[in-house]
Amino acid sequence: MNREESNKSQITIDQKLIDEGTAQLTNEIKVLESWLNELDAAESADPESKAARKSYNDMLKSRKEMLNTLNKQSKIQPL
Repeated sequence: MNREESNKSQITIDQKLIDEGTAQLTNEIKVLESWLNELDAAESADPESKAARKSYNDMLKSRKEMLNTLNKQSKIQPL
């Protein structure tokens, strides 16, 4: 395999990983949003619900930031 073929192979693998990561993060975001909607619908103000809401919001923010970074990285990579 020459250098050009090796680079093309690496780009293909990287794009597959980016696509898989994007799909995984998108699914996790949907699940977290669903859990938050369920908590909101329950309108519970007990300490456990408050803690869960904070935790889910933190995780959601983190996943969205990762997805945003991954999307930016995807656009930077040469094709």
